[in-house]
Amino acid sequence: MKAVLKHIRTFIFRGLLAVVPLVLSFFVIRFLYLAVDQKVANLIEKVLGFRIPGLGIVLVLLILYLLGLAASNWAGRQVFSVIERVMDRIPIIKTVYHLGKQFSTALALPDKNAFKRAVLVEHFKPGVLSIAFVTGEVVDGKSGERLLKLFIPTAPNPTTGFMVMVAPDRVRDLPWTVQEAMNAVISGGIIGPGTI
Repeated sequence: MKAVLKHIRTFIFRGLLAVVPLVLSFFVIRFLYLAVDQKVANLIEKVLGFRIPGLGIVLVLLILYLLGLAASNWAGRQVFSVIERVMDRIPIIKTVYHLGKQFSTALALPDKNAFKRAVLVEHFKPGVLSIAFVTGEVVDGKSGERLLKLFIPTAPNPTTGFMVMVAPDRVRDLPWTVQEAMNAVISGGIIGPGTI
């Protein structure tokens, strides 16, 4: 009976972790839609005298596009950096903000091909394996040896970690996708394939 309850509890928690990014995305889009549709679309309706179907959705997509552009340039990154510092000072908002940021980082990095593949590497001491992501290769100028550049993220925040360079024979390929390995890091090992 205890095993069944543990199994149920584990998968309920995994389900919760899987649904959190969806719920956060839903609430952000819903908030933007209601804020834009009820304020701007109603204002346009008063000026024009009629309602334009789908205008709220188009305006939300336009706002998201403009935010994406802003976040991609230097000035926009500075503004978002200020917003992040403000968010860090508000206790409950800080937690939700960082959770959303971690999931967005996990989703964004593999799409940019920043990580070539997921591997295991001995990191803290012999026999202790850490998940690492291959980011490229470099040649040792003295020995001519080819080294792998690895990023070893810290759990549960994959935006921080360690960058190390090791010989290719010091790593072990994981049979996981980059996304599966990232999910394992973010969840502290709760989510992820059962075999390595």
